[in-house]
Amino acid sequence: MAELTYTRSGDFLIPDIRLEETEDRPLGRYGRMRRMYLEENNRLLYNHLTLTGKLFPHLWEVQEAADARMEQIMDGLLKADPAPDKKTRQMDWVRHMNALKAQAEEIVVAELINS
Repeated sequence: MAELTYTRSGDFLIPDIRLEETEDRPLGRYGRMRRMYLEENNRLLYNHLTLTGKLFPHLWEVQEAADARMEQIMDGLLKADPAPDKKTRQMDWVRHMNALKAQAEEIVVAELINS
Protein backbone atom coordinates (compact mmCIF):
# COMPACT_ATOMS: atom_id res chain seq x y z
CA MET A 1 0.00 0.00 0.00
CA ALA A 2 1.35 3.43 -0.95
CA GLU A 3 2.16 6.05 1.61
CA LEU A 4 -0.57 8.68 1.88
CA THR A 5 0.58 12.29 1.70
CA TYR A 6 -1.24 15.36 2.95
CA THR A 7 -1.43 19.04 2.04
CA ARG A 8 -1.86 21.61 4.78
CA SER A 9 -4.75 24.02 4.21
CA GLY A 10 -4.91 26.41 7.15
CA ASP A 11 -5.31 24.25 10.26
CA PHE A 12 -6.39 21.17 8.29
CA LEU A 13 -4.50 18.36 6.60
CA ILE A 14 -6.17 17.32 3.35
CA PRO A 15 -5.17 13.95 1.86
CA ASP A 16 -3.68 14.05 -1.63
CA ILE A 17 -6.08 11.68 -3.36
CA ARG A 18 -6.35 11.44 -7.13
CA LEU A 19 -8.88 9.52 -9.18
CA GLU A 20 -7.52 7.15 -11.78
CA GLU A 21 -7.87 8.22 -15.39
CA THR A 22 -10.69 6.36 -17.08
CA GLU A 23 -12.06 6.18 -20.57
CA ASP A 24 -14.64 8.73 -21.54
CA ARG A 25 -17.07 6.47 -23.40
CA PRO A 26 -20.79 7.19 -23.44
CA LEU A 27 -23.01 4.91 -21.42
CA GLY A 28 -25.77 3.26 -23.43
CA ARG A 29 -29.34 2.44 -22.53
CA TYR A 30 -28.64 -0.91 -20.87
CA GLY A 31 -25.70 0.49 -18.91
CA ARG A 32 -27.90 3.28 -17.55
CA MET A 33 -30.62 0.75 -16.70
CA ARG A 34 -28.06 -1.40 -14.82
CA ARG A 35 -26.82 1.64 -12.89
CA MET A 36 -30.36 2.56 -11.85
CA TYR A 37 -31.04 -1.05 -10.81
CA LEU A 38 -27.89 -1.18 -8.67
CA GLU A 39 -28.59 2.24 -7.18
CA GLU A 40 -32.13 1.28 -6.16
CA ASN A 41 -31.83 -2.44 -5.33
CA ASN A 42 -28.23 -3.26 -4.47
CA ARG A 43 -26.71 -0.22 -2.76
CA LEU A 44 -23.85 -2.25 -1.27
CA LEU A 45 -22.56 -3.40 -4.67
CA TYR A 46 -23.21 0.03 -6.19
CA ASN A 47 -21.19 1.76 -3.46
CA HIS A 48 -18.39 -0.81 -3.66
CA LEU A 49 -18.09 -0.44 -7.44
CA THR A 50 -18.19 3.35 -7.17
CA LEU A 51 -15.57 3.57 -4.43
CA THR A 52 -13.17 1.16 -6.13
CA GLY A 53 -13.56 2.92 -9.50
CA LYS A 54 -15.00 -0.16 -11.19
CA LEU A 55 -18.55 1.08 -11.74
CA PHE A 56 -18.18 2.35 -15.29
CA PRO A 57 -16.12 -0.59 -16.56
CA HIS A 58 -18.85 -2.85 -15.12
CA LEU A 59 -21.59 -0.79 -16.81
CA TRP A 60 -19.75 -0.80 -20.16
CA GLU A 61 -19.34 -4.57 -19.91
CA VAL A 62 -23.06 -5.00 -19.20
CA GLN A 63 -23.87 -2.69 -22.14
CA GLU A 64 -21.74 -4.72 -24.56
CA ALA A 65 -23.13 -8.02 -23.30
CA ALA A 66 -26.71 -6.74 -23.56
CA ASP A 67 -26.19 -5.49 -27.13
CA ALA A 68 -24.67 -8.81 -28.20
CA ARG A 69 -27.43 -10.77 -26.47
CA MET A 70 -30.11 -8.60 -28.15
CA GLU A 71 -28.69 -9.41 -31.59
CA GLN A 72 -28.49 -13.10 -30.76
CA ILE A 73 -32.06 -13.25 -29.46
CA MET A 74 -33.44 -11.23 -32.39
CA ASP A 75 -31.76 -13.61 -34.88
CA GLY A 76 -33.26 -16.60 -33.08
CA LEU A 77 -36.72 -15.06 -32.92
CA LEU A 78 -36.62 -14.12 -36.62
CA LYS A 79 -35.63 -17.68 -37.56
CA ALA A 80 -38.45 -19.11 -35.43
CA ASP A 81 -41.04 -16.56 -36.61
CA PRO A 82 -40.05 -14.91 -39.94
CA ALA A 83 -41.21 -11.37 -40.62
CA PRO A 84 -43.71 -10.57 -43.40
CA ASP A 85 -42.49 -9.09 -46.68
CA LYS A 86 -41.22 -5.58 -46.01
CA LYS A 87 -41.94 -4.26 -49.52
CA THR A 88 -45.61 -5.20 -49.70
CA ARG A 89 -46.69 -5.15 -46.03
CA GLN A 90 -44.65 -2.41 -44.36
CA MET A 91 -46.90 -1.87 -41.32
CA ASP A 92 -47.15 -5.59 -40.64
CA TRP A 93 -43.37 -5.84 -40.86
CA VAL A 94 -42.91 -2.91 -38.43
CA ARG A 95 -45.48 -4.38 -36.03
CA HIS A 96 -43.81 -7.79 -36.16
CA MET A 97 -40.29 -6.42 -35.63
CA ASN A 98 -41.42 -4.22 -32.72
CA ALA A 99 -43.05 -7.23 -31.06
CA LEU A 100 -39.87 -9.30 -31.47
CA LYS A 101 -37.73 -6.47 -30.14
CA ALA A 102 -39.97 -6.11 -27.09
CA GLN A 103 -39.66 -9.85 -26.40
CA ALA A 104 -35.88 -9.73 -26.77
CA GLU A 105 -35.58 -6.68 -24.50
CA GLU A 106 -37.69 -8.36 -21.84
CA ILE A 107 -35.32 -11.34 -21.85
CA VAL A 108 -32.18 -9.16 -21.77
CA VAL A 109 -33.48 -7.04 -18.90
CA ALA A 110 -34.35 -10.14 -16.87
CA GLU A 111 -31.02 -11.90 -17.61
CA LEU A 112 -28.45 -9.10 -17.50
CA ILE A 113 -29.86 -5.94 -16.02
CA ASN A 114 -31.97 -7.11 -13.08
CA SER A 115 -29.72 -9.88 -11.83
